[in-house]
Amino acid sequence: MKKILNTEKAPSPVGPYNQAVVANGFLFASGQIAIQPSSGELITGDIESETHQVMKNVEAILHKAGLTFKNVVKCSVFVKDMNLYGRINAVYAQYFDEADAPARELVEVANLPKFVNVEISVIALMN
Repeated sequence: MKKILNTEKAPSPVGPYNQAVVANGFLFASGQIAIQPSSGELITGDIESETHQVMKNVEAILHKAGLTFKNVVKCSVFVKDMNLYGRINAVYAQYFDEADAPARELVEVANLPKFVNVEISVIALMN
């Protein structure tokens, strides 16, 4: 059985999907981009600000499920330009303790929704 999870503290889905689905003891969060939920504004000033907004959106979904970044077991990171890797990684590292960081892949792609630079999705273990 699956449970749909959505929060007003993360951007609303713009298609036939939900922010997250809980199933079999895991939370599967859809990819998040740097949309500020209250204003709908796309944050694109610099890659650090963009990445922080993405992580805040992920965090809002986790919190809606009663979870934190410590529950995350897998991250998928999609970037428009691999040259941004170091700067994205520096922000990403602020949200995870290196000792128990999740598994992750970081993949360069041709384009992302709204032509952003970074999109992140997570899988988290429910408490």
